[in-house]
Amino acid sequence: MTGRWHDYLDHQAATRPDAPALADSIGSRWSYGDLSEAVDDLKDRLSGKGVQPGDRVLILAENCAPAVAALFACSRLGAVAIPVNARQTETEISRVAAHAQPAAVLFTAKASPDAAAHADRMQATDISGKFGDLRLAQPYPSAPDEARDVAVILYTTGTTGEPKGVMLTHANMLFGGKESAGIRHMVPDDVIYGVLPITHVFGLASIVTAVMYVGAFIRFEPRFSAARLYAALIDGVTLLSAVPQMHAHLMQYAKEQGHDRLPSDTLRFVTSGAAPLDPAWKRKAEAFYGVALQNGYGMTETTAGVCVTQNELGDPDISTGPPMPGCEIRIDASVTGGTDDSGEVLARGPNVMKGYYKNPEATAAALDADGWLHTGDLGRIDDAGRLHILGRTKELIIHGGFNVYPPEVEAALNDHPQVIQCAVVGRTVNGDEQVLAFVQAAPDDLPDPEALRAFAAERLAGYKRPARIIVATDLPAAPTGKILKHKLIAHFADRLD
Repeated sequence: MTGRWHDYLDHQAATRPDAPALADSIGSRWSYGDLSEAVDDLKDRLSGKGVQPGDRVLILAENCAPAVAALFACSRLGAVAIPVNARQTETEISRVAAHAQPAAVLFTAKASPDAAAHADRMQATDISGKFGDLRLAQPYPSAPDEARDVAVILYTTGTTGEPKGVMLTHANMLFGGKESAGIRHMVPDDVIYGVLPITHVFGLASIVTAVMYVGAFIRFEPRFSAARLYAALIDGVTLLSAVPQMHAHLMQYAKEQGHDRLPSDTLRFVTSGAAPLDPAWKRKAEAFYGVALQNGYGMTETTAGVCVTQNELGDPDISTGPPMPGCEIRIDASVTGGTDDSGEVLARGPNVMKGYYKNPEATAAALDADGWLHTGDLGRIDDAGRLHILGRTKELIIHGGFNVYPPEVEAALNDHPQVIQCAVVGRTVNGDEQVLAFVQAAPDDLPDPEALRAFAAERLAGYKRPARIIVATDLPAAPTGKILKHKLIAHFADRLD
């Protein structure tokens, strides 16, 4: 696929300039014509500040209209956008900036107190225009890269070491947006709830770029709130994409309000991603929404999507579906020792990244000579060609010589009526790995850990049962709502022996 990332926006602005494009929490309500003018204004402002094609522009943002203008201004200018969630710490942001050396940093200070704080720290100046209000800093001189096919660099969350910048090309973004719109059956009349951070690939490619492709309308929220999401869903939203944790919190909120079903006449499509489903939870979600819950699988390195379901309401399938059109998957069983049909998921297609920015060693380790991306995820492919995700290769727990897949244990515990969500990890003790479960529940409805252990024992073989179950009212999570498993043991260290 040829072209530039902003081509979809250009088409909408040329053919439907008055159609509504987006609204946000700071009062912006832009048509496609407004958005296009905002993009041009900011592009000219950046160019006037010396930003050149091939430069990197760091965008410290939370969801809002000016952030979208910044993304596409980079595309029109020929610069590379590096969106980063403003809720990250100074240390995390400093590492990204030192690695990327951006010629400019834009801050959505009006929509984000954290962005405003970072702007103060970096002595940013105020800029205003058709793009709204932003702040601008220029910590590094212009130093354009020669490769001009990269549209976005997304830095992945790591536990240690230097950050890794995933290079997504214009072709990656165009493909991801078009296919995401297609699998969601999106149309211009759709109203999409945009709470998934657009600084992450799910919100950036599967929501923003898909919306630009069809010319639909996004209602942006900078941060997740179950109450605000509930209100939006009963006020015209037609499509919701979220992670399981968001769905769980929404259903818990509705339960606290005395509702077991969402009273919406407009919601027609609901998707879940970034974590596996379990059958009981899926049935509960579908009963709540009244529409089928579609599942999918993807990662930053695959421009969000690899596989997706297109199931009917009530279908018990909990896979992530078959590959998206144009994509391929296969399983490398060498990771799990060939003891079953599971292994590392490999993916190939026009969705796969160019590589890691300034890190040829990591690129070579992830992408083989035949173009297969080694995802680091464990999975299996069933007889119908559907992918089932079993966890991360690094999260595989080997207890007593048996493979324990965390999603299976999580599914068993999630079936308990008092459990909102849970996460399972392994911990090495005396040369073996313990299975640890961390359960989130409502403050006024905390389950007894021993009762949970008995509940799990009825559903899991002995070697899969958690050695410890920690019950809490909250679990460490990323801005997307995804549980940060690598932080669980340290976070609850005082409650572990």
